[in-house]
Amino acid sequence: MSEVDLKPFAPFAELTDADRDVLLDLVERRELSAGEVVLSEGDEADGLVLVERGLLEVKSERAGELATLEAGHHLGGLSLGSMGRREVTVTASEPSSVLLLSREAFVRLVEDAPRAATRILEAVLHELSTTLRSGLDRFL
Repeated sequence: MSEVDLKPFAPFAELTDADRDVLLDLVERRELSAGEVVLSEGDEADGLVLVERGLLEVKSERAGELATLEAGHHLGGLSLGSMGRREVTVTASEPSSVLLLSREAFVRLVEDAPRAATRILEAVLHELSTTLRSGLDRFL
C-alpha cells in the first residue's frame, strides 16, 4: 500500500520499519463519504481502525456522543485479541480515509512476525491500562 505511514499510530510507533512494511500488506484502506458508518454498535468487533485522514464521530446508544477521532487516532485495538460486540457506532463526519487491520490479518501477523504482533498488543494493553488508571484517579 503506497504512501501510508503507520509510525504516527501509537500501536505501531515502536515497530521497526521492516515490521511496519509487513503490516502494510495486511491493512485495508477504506475511503469514506460524510455520514458513512465505519462500525456499528452491536456488530462483532473484528479489528483495529486507524484514522488516516478526516474526522470520525464515536457514539453509543447508552452514552450518546463520546468522542471525535482525527488523523492519527485509532479505535478497537482490544478486538485484535478478544472477541465481543462493538460498544459504539463510528461515523465519518466528513470525507475520511481509514485503515483496517482485521483480527484475521493480525493472526497472520502473529504467525509471520510474532515480535511485531507482541509489540502491538503491548502498546494496546499499555494504552488500556493508562486509560483505566486515569479513570480510577477520579474515584481516589
